[in-house]
Amino acid sequence: MKKLIDKHKTFINWYQKKFKLSDYQLLWLVFFKGVLITIIFFKIF
Repeated sequence: MKKLIDKHKTFINWYQKKFKLSDYQLLWLVFFKGVLITIIFFKIF
C-alpha cells in the first residue's frame, strides 16, 4: 500500500510541475473535476 501512495504522490507532484499549478489551484481543479464527474454520473443514472 505504501508503494501505491508514494507513486500517487510522485504523479501529483509531476502533474503540478508540468502545468505550473500551485497547491491552491490544484485543489480547485480537483474539486471541479469531482463536481463534473458527479453531474455526469447523475445524468447517466
